[in-house]
Amino acid sequence: MPHKPRWDPLGITPDGSGGANVALWAEGAERVELCVLHDRGEERRDLRERTNHVFHDHVDDLPPGTRYGFRVHGPWEPDRGLRWNPAKLLIDPYARALTGELVLDPAVRDSTDDGQREMGDSAGVVPHSVVVADTFDWGEDRHPETPWTDTVIYEAHVRGLTTRHPEVPVELRGTYAGVAHPAVISHVQSIGVTAIELLPIHHFVSELPLLKRNLTNFWGYNSIGYFAPHARYSSRGSHGGQVDDFKAMVKALHQAGIEVILDVVYNHTAEGGTDGPTLSFRGIDNPGYYRLGDDERTYIDYTACGNSLNIAQPHVLQMVMDSLRYWVQEMHVDGFRFDLASTLARSFHDVDMLGSFMSAISQDPILRTVKLIAEPWDIGPGGYQVGEFPVLWAEWNDKYRDALRSYWRGTGSVSELARRITGSADLYRDTNKRPQSSINYVTAHDGFTLHDLVSYDHKHNLANGEDNRDGTDNNLSANYGHEGETDDPTINAIRRRQVRNFLTSLFLSTGVPMLCAGDEIGRTQRGNNNAYCQDNEISWVDWELAPWQHEIYDFTAAVARLRREHQVFRRHTFFDGRPVTKHGRKDVMWLTPSGVEMEDHDWNRDRSHAMTMWLSGDVHSHDTYRPWTDETFILLLNGTEGDVDFHLPGKPLADGYSRVLDTASGQVHAEPSIEESRVLRVPSRSVTVLLAHHGAPTAG
Repeated sequence: MPHKPRWDPLGITPDGSGGANVALWAEGAERVELCVLHDRGEERRDLRERTNHVFHDHVDDLPPGTRYGFRVHGPWEPDRGLRWNPAKLLIDPYARALTGELVLDPAVRDSTDDGQREMGDSAGVVPHSVVVADTFDWGEDRHPETPWTDTVIYEAHVRGLTTRHPEVPVELRGTYAGVAHPAVISHVQSIGVTAIELLPIHHFVSELPLLKRNLTNFWGYNSIGYFAPHARYSSRGSHGGQVDDFKAMVKALHQAGIEVILDVVYNHTAEGGTDGPTLSFRGIDNPGYYRLGDDERTYIDYTACGNSLNIAQPHVLQMVMDSLRYWVQEMHVDGFRFDLASTLARSFHDVDMLGSFMSAISQDPILRTVKLIAEPWDIGPGGYQVGEFPVLWAEWNDKYRDALRSYWRGTGSVSELARRITGSADLYRDTNKRPQSSINYVTAHDGFTLHDLVSYDHKHNLANGEDNRDGTDNNLSANYGHEGETDDPTINAIRRRQVRNFLTSLFLSTGVPMLCAGDEIGRTQRGNNNAYCQDNEISWVDWELAPWQHEIYDFTAAVARLRREHQVFRRHTFFDGRPVTKHGRKDVMWLTPSGVEMEDHDWNRDRSHAMTMWLSGDVHSHDTYRPWTDETFILLLNGTEGDVDFHLPGKPLADGYSRVLDTASGQVHAEPSIEESRVLRVPSRSVTVLLAHHGAPTAG
């Protein structure tokens, strides 16, 4: 019995007998050809049916592993935004796998420099779509569903994390299987990681200007296949093997209790501006996929990447939502970090948190249950939206990043630091969100590594081929006397102390900590703060460690363990500055080094960079307002250039203290108790963490 062609679902749907249903949305097109690619050549056939702007058909001979693409016919009128060109072989937007590389060739563009239609056939110089059938055995795989309060995120790059790992077999380095290797999993577990956030793994290509400079896009923020795992990261080949390879990685990480979060780029595509390659969307229906300028020839660009996808269009929104659900339901991922998320929230031109994309996410029964993280800005008007995303969302908190960098450099304020390390209530409390809305980070893929943050005053990006113009100049970094690497023991000592300060602040802050891969072992990018095009030793994690790097790793594991073992550092609610129980202690107190509570004038004093943070062990429980008791800690924070004497609070707050760790020595202590009211000298630019003993409650 013949199969009836279906217009839904979109893409290629194998029928189990070697054939498949084919469906492509192309509203303004006149004709669509399916092109099946063989080593001997190309076979074309028209999609005969058209329903709801979808061209569709059933093809009897289209087995898994088949390479294919589309040629879409229509008018060539660039001044009206119409750019159909059947000379261009187009990627299926719903392809589950892609194979082949983008080659620098005039045929990849749809127009010549003078605006005429470019008639060179692009089939030999662009990636091809691949038919994929689902045969993977997930077994008993389950989402770990780690609570936000217990989550520690590790931002990593598939290739960068594993390419130089000596325990990963050579054939698995740089692949999904490399990430799943027991040595890699053991490492991230040892530093308390509960979720790996992978830089983009949707299939991407390099920008044409990079190819002209003999460079490639390393980070991957140039997506062209929203359903396809990037083929280069596959250890099982690129004709569908990448799908099973990715699934096997997720399964292995889940077995270790580690969630997988994908960094996704739905704000723009790899087709760039009018001078970019025509690979898929532009050739299928340019005005249907992109935000066009008033002249309709150019693109509105909120992303600095040449174009912006028009999520306000229903079929574009459908594609994004279908893609997200696919990665959760079929690929078992646990959440997403949305690159330049403000672009997705734009209705027409303004950012609208009640717009179609945000509303679709909030009502979706699948997506509203996974971890959603916004990069809460873009470059368009009103694009900076930190603190404004809806309640389901967490956000990368750059205010946290800048506050910590400024404080430890000696240019920030204690008031700003206090706001950030207690969960940024000023950003999230008024909208009924929790501290876990704040993704706390000091470094990320974009910018200096932690080692470079304390080793360079300025960026060093000449290797990118842009005369050091690329990358931010606002690094809030310091080199402490020498630009770059040095053998000076005094300079290296303060640099390593500052690294420990950042790690301690990050892990003991309220909110969700995110660690950039390699920061726990002193990774350097040689001062490059925009290594997006450096697929080499600049970006790859070097696992051959010097003794000082082992010390940083051990310290990271220790402070991560301290966070994991004490709920006081993993609060579910904001601090109130009041007792949790009727006769208890305040949940947080801020003291001057002299041991008295800070008043308004203490917060506003210029150059005040030393204070005590008292964290009561009386903490609201995870899911109710019933109080429960943890240990009480105090953090002695000295951001000054000189040693500071801190007077420790005595009775009735505490009978004495034990030193837990200090960043000056880098040691995790197990020493005898410090008596109450003792004056403790805290070295310059350091943190001392103390455990309070036997304090009797204060009246409240």
